[in-house]
Amino acid sequence: MMIYIKNMVCGRCKMVVKSEFEKLGLQTISVELGEVELQVDITDIQKEILLKNLQALGFDLIDDKKTKTIEKIKNLIVDLVHHKNNELKINLSDYLAENLNHDYNTLSNLFSEIENTTIEKYFISQKIEKVKELLVYNELSLSEIADLLNYSNVAHLSNQFKKITGFTPTSFKKLKNKNRIQIENL
Repeated sequence: MMIYIKNMVCGRCKMVVKSEFEKLGLQTISVELGEVELQVDITDIQKEILLKNLQALGFDLIDDKKTKTIEKIKNLIVDLVHHKNNELKINLSDYLAENLNHDYNTLSNLFSEIENTTIEKYFISQKIEKVKELLVYNELSLSEIADLLNYSNVAHLSNQFKKITGFTPTSFKKLKNKNRIQIENL
């Protein structure tokens, strides 16, 4: 049985969610961003308890097909940008269509309808948050960050960063309050 969960964005999220299933005595086959596969079906009582416990931790269960698809799109983008160092070898539309087995136009229209933004804007906002994170760490040069996140050059990264944040990357680094946004709030 598959259970779909909203707001899972990192490895710690997977550990926390897995722990909640284990507390209820539910054996998981796999726990991935946004989905948990169980060995057996879950009862209505277990589902109610699980929902309450997950909501207390900032997660939520997803029941409808449209929301599941949106969450899968978001999870693929988050995983790509934040966990795979944006190792995108094909364009984003092909990547999503291939991984979700749906036509990209369908995915794009659904995403825009539900989220009131485009997939591309969501992808860019994730990349900018990753840039902010890397700037705060101060371990990589702007050129290395641009290369890591597949920007064509530093100027492209800087222009996009300023358009989204209102600051140049250099100005952002000098700020005392870095105004980073949690991934699940993008």
